[in-house]
Amino acid sequence: MPGRTSSPVNIFALGGLGEVGKNTYCFETENSLILVDAGVRFPEANLPGVDYVIPDYSYLKSNRAKIKALIITHGHEDHIGGIPFLVRSVNIPVIYAPRLASALIRHKLEEARIRENIKIVEYDSKSSFDIAGEFHITFFRVTHSIPDSYGICIDTPQGRIIETGDFKIDLTPVGPIFEIEKLAQLGAEGVDLLMSDSTNAEIEGYTPSETNVRKGVEEVFEKAPGRIIVSTFSSNINRIQQVVEVACEHDRKICILGRSMETVVGIARQYGIIKIPDNALISDEMVKNHRAQEICILCTGSQGEEMAALSRIARGDHRNVHIIPGDTIVFSSNPIPGNGALVDRLVNDLVKQGAEVKLNSLAFSLHSSGHPSRQELRLMMRLVEPRHFMPVHGEYRMLKLHGDIAKEVGMSPEKIFVLGNGDVLELYDHKIRRGGHVPADDVYIDGNDLDGLSSQILRDREELKNEGMMAVLLTLDPKRNAMVVPPLVYARGFAVGSDSHVLRHSQIHAEEAVRAALARGANFAEIKSTVRSAVSHYIYRKTARSPMIIPIIMNADK
Repeated sequence: MPGRTSSPVNIFALGGLGEVGKNTYCFETENSLILVDAGVRFPEANLPGVDYVIPDYSYLKSNRAKIKALIITHGHEDHIGGIPFLVRSVNIPVIYAPRLASALIRHKLEEARIRENIKIVEYDSKSSFDIAGEFHITFFRVTHSIPDSYGICIDTPQGRIIETGDFKIDLTPVGPIFEIEKLAQLGAEGVDLLMSDSTNAEIEGYTPSETNVRKGVEEVFEKAPGRIIVSTFSSNINRIQQVVEVACEHDRKICILGRSMETVVGIARQYGIIKIPDNALISDEMVKNHRAQEICILCTGSQGEEMAALSRIARGDHRNVHIIPGDTIVFSSNPIPGNGALVDRLVNDLVKQGAEVKLNSLAFSLHSSGHPSRQELRLMMRLVEPRHFMPVHGEYRMLKLHGDIAKEVGMSPEKIFVLGNGDVLELYDHKIRRGGHVPADDVYIDGNDLDGLSSQILRDREELKNEGMMAVLLTLDPKRNAMVVPPLVYARGFAVGSDSHVLRHSQIHAEEAVRAALARGANFAEIKSTVRSAVSHYIYRKTARSPMIIPIIMNADK
């Protein structure tokens, strides 16, 4: 146990509260700061052009000298996807990660062309680390949809914290079992704060075992007359292994499609986590050389993502694989909230082309969540018996429901903390109280630009998407303080024809506004503002639409 100091331990999230994704949890003393996980969130439909959403790292930049380590619970993107952005923002002296997550992180850093030598230390359930004399870290294995998943016990000078990571209590798992006895022992010794996964807090009962899915997969393989195309998350390694085993049992060749799927399966094969005989694997160029009933394709795209492999196959954009009548398409996942419309559209496209589509349902199990339902959350509370509780990893309603579960099992409401990103808890002498707040906004990443996108740029993109735009081209001679030719108006994404009276009258309004502005000696910036106001007011009055108005001034004197 680290020695007692006078400094409280501040506990806060830069991501993961009020959202599913972007998990980044911080534990800070007067002299040291450690992080647990560094994830991304994938953008919703209302964030056009955004590749990733990451946390605001400004607090970490201001306290960079205190940062001692990053500890990773498992290898999913919402827990490791932010690492390339984080290590380019601040120095991370060491990353502690399980074996599979370590391999995925190394690949991610190489892909991001990060040349710095990032120290990565692998751990397992027997490992322990002392960090800066203030944090003693131990681990317990949990079951999840990716192997090498762990919960973390953090002993500090002021008390013990358990962060569960993502988990479910699966008693018949694919792979190693949940170390329930180890968790119970930690609880018996005394836990001051439990931070626990809230993703399925709305679902009563127990999350079905991953082994249940195999029965549904086997039924598909027994009945499918032609090719089988299975789409799932590339990180759902346990599911991929089950599909591979069933495919091999039915003498089907396996083709892996999708960049992320190829990467993860390749790494998992290197580590012996996914076992596929070399002679069972074929490339997409070889698919056409085998009979339909001899083929199983594993691909990305179960969420309807436009650029993922399954969507490209459905559109006919894939170089070597196209849908043929008699294909059986298996969606081995549930739609993430917000993706339902994309998945429905993809399913309809596949059915139109003669494919039979199999979706997960209560009657036909093709997917099992990797997160705990309400009975498992109650069991976690009973095993740990924490003095205080902070639900994590979930949208606000999930966090609130998880807090209600804690009340059900006897915890006092004043010891339950449903927080938002940036809200601080202070742990001191085994007691917890609310603290202040640190910056924890979203940062929107377009490409590899670490500066992110401003909210104004996103508002502009949304306006362009919904309303279109009009460009007003002005040619002015500043020496004569005169307009050389009448304004030209162009519309894009806005429902007016090139000969529309709306465009012609927009030109008239723009010309009148320019002449009035020149008469009062306005500069170019003021002229643009005047034109923008005049044209936008006219357009809205005539069409009840508000396209983006972009005045462009050409200087005739140059």
